[in-house]
Amino acid sequence: MRVVVAPDSFKGTVTADDAARALADGWRSVRPDDHLMLRPMADGGEGTLAAVRSANPAAELHTVPGCTGPDGRPVDGLFALLPDGTAVVELAVASGLPLLGDELAPLTATTRGTGETIAAALDRGATRLLVALGGSASTDGATGLLGALGLRLLDPEGRPLPDGGGALGRACRVDITRLRPAPAGGVRLLTDVTNPLLGRDGAAAVYGPQKGATSEQVERLDRGLARLAEVFGGRPEQPGAGAAGGTAYGLVAAWGATITPGAAAVAELLRLDQAFVHADLVITGEGRFDATSLRGKAVGEVIARAQRAEVPVRVVAGESAVPRTLTLTDLAGDPLAARQEPAHWLREAGARLARSSGLGAHRPRVQAARA
Repeated sequence: MRVVVAPDSFKGTVTADDAARALADGWRSVRPDDHLMLRPMADGGEGTLAAVRSANPAAELHTVPGCTGPDGRPVDGLFALLPDGTAVVELAVASGLPLLGDELAPLTATTRGTGETIAAALDRGATRLLVALGGSASTDGATGLLGALGLRLLDPEGRPLPDGGGALGRACRVDITRLRPAPAGGVRLLTDVTNPLLGRDGAAAVYGPQKGATSEQVERLDRGLARLAEVFGGRPEQPGAGAAGGTAYGLVAAWGATITPGAAAVAELLRLDQAFVHADLVITGEGRFDATSLRGKAVGEVIARAQRAEVPVRVVAGESAVPRTLTLTDLAGDPLAARQEPAHWLREAGARLARSSGLGAHRPRVQAARA
């Protein structure tokens, strides 16, 4: 039997890579002779680098020491360079919200470290960029990132503005004379959001509060982004422009980047369709499985592609709003126990799925194992 194991992360408890390994270990404890292919997934945000590297053993992983973290303190950047010259950069590594701990900085947080990581990838010969947006700490419209690549955003006196979205309201003009050109193969931005840059559905209003912004600061950030749009031009209303605090908007405006659904792009990088051709079963999962999981999320992408290939799918979740889904909570007895030992209960889930794996012919529908 050939089984593809392609879960997303179980947010806050276990990475997609570890989840896939645990599910596979449980399965092998019951059916050791089956062929398992591990394809940990991501939706274009955190975990994308790990997913891409797991499916591309020839990818080179490069650390970029001394990058500028979201609060100015040094952090290590990271990118993967694929054999075809594609560099994969995950914004959250150098510019992510978790790097700030409890000291959030809604007005001053910067994406500069991600720009420094991109610069290092270009120096290494990258000819194409995939930038995974998600988990950002800032609302700076990519100005920090672009600053690391040579762009200067100037105030009315012609002085460079400090980093952070709080300063954008004083933007007067942009100097791109030293901006590095985009790589010849282009830049794709991976995201699972469709928010525009501005307004009540924009970057500041929707995501500013989780980055620590008060209502007054949200208004200030939105005004700053509006001012940036006046200076940069482009299409602030474009779906996805608000991703990662407006990082998508800035890279589209300055570099001609393309916004693309993250889960679909990751699935292509992992060659999921090819993996499903000879598969008898697909196992996927995430922390919470509900109706939103099917709308641009990693699990929904796996399910859709498996259905097109007419391969049965089993879903494992920490918790679920969908009846008859196998959940870690049910296996452990309560949510706290499941969260305390997720790898253990994922192994149990894998073993249970293996014991109930008497499948007939391929069926083009999602099958949720009974817990």
